[in-house]
Amino acid sequence: MRASGLQTLKNKTRKRACVMKRMHVHVSVKDIGNAVGFYSALFATKPSVVKDDYAKWMLDDPRMNFAISTRGREPGLDHLGIQVESQSELHEVYARLKQAGGTVFEQGQTACCYAKSEKSWIDDPAGISWETFHTTGENISYGDGNGENEARVAHARACCAPSIAPPAAACGCSAA
Repeated sequence: MRASGLQTLKNKTRKRACVMKRMHVHVSVKDIGNAVGFYSALFATKPSVVKDDYAKWMLDDPRMNFAISTRGREPGLDHLGIQVESQSELHEVYARLKQAGGTVFEQGQTACCYAKSEKSWIDDPAGISWETFHTTGENISYGDGNGENEARVAHARACCAPSIAPPAAACGCSAA
């Protein structure tokens, strides 16, 4: 690749990097203390926020907002997301959500995960809930989950999900 081609690639990459500021991953855990120990060793750093039911790492390498909580239905991936750093970037990402297709749940201003933010949700083709948000401040409580339960409908629709899933035959899952 010529130097000019490499420079063009660097500029395109830099432009993209400015749009999606930080990947967000939220994992539900059973034991917050054990999980904090594990992820602190994995990331070689302690979390920036630690509560009785929640912890968050704001990592720079990889650039990620990694959160864990005991609030999920069962341990495992709770949701993914894109955290932006400005209102204008949030509107840009909202436009991409609408372009991606599917139902966008615009939650708006909310308090969740010990933070105040504005957010929207969408489910990807695999049924994973994606949150897009701009954090505007801290909150003294986890939040009441207002909107999150309605927004994260992927878990309720998931094939073979515990208790609220359709009968196994309806979704092609084994009844075992």
